[in-house]
Amino acid sequence: MKTGFRAAVFLAAVLIGSLGFAGAGHSADQQKSPAKAATPGTKETKLDANGKMAVIATRHGKIKIKFLPELAPKHVESMTDLIKKGFYNGTTFHRVIPGFMIQGGDPNSKDPDARHMHGTGGPGYTVKAEFNARSHKRGIVSMARSGHPDSAGSQFFICVADATFLDGQYTVFGEVVEGMDVADKIVSEPRDRNDNPNERVEMTITLE
Repeated sequence: MKTGFRAAVFLAAVLIGSLGFAGAGHSADQQKSPAKAATPGTKETKLDANGKMAVIATRHGKIKIKFLPELAPKHVESMTDLIKKGFYNGTTFHRVIPGFMIQGGDPNSKDPDARHMHGTGGPGYTVKAEFNARSHKRGIVSMARSGHPDSAGSQFFICVADATFLDGQYTVFGEVVEGMDVADKIVSEPRDRNDNPNERVEMTITLE
């Protein structure tokens, strides 16, 4: 899928709904020049001095995410707090677009009978934007938001392909260090017209 087409799909999707990357108004800021990012690995990675690692367990396997608190300390703090509370357990990857990204973390997605609400929920608070120079390359983990820059909550997305047109507009706070093959399986799930997988892809997130 060409980058221009991915951008068009993205912009069309975010202009529908009320909250979050999956369905909300979006106001693009001027893009910042992205710094070169290391390509996320696939081998077992040890924790570094920055703290713990998030492990997302799904029916396709596990995805391990290294946090980047030096880039987005408030976003990392918020997500780790939510993980400790079990907030994400039972939520789904409710939006998957091949050649682009997979998105999850909406508490509304815990209800399988409310698919029309998937992508509109959050934790009840927002986090101020921490836009940074890390580019949205394959394996990067970034926060979803609505049209206001400071509207990120609990929803996040994992890039399954380079999406540099998002640089400077969304807060990168982590990178996948193991399990991109799992992300590739998730993004290939058959989906409805809202890009919500036909079969639920539930997650449980823990810290290691």
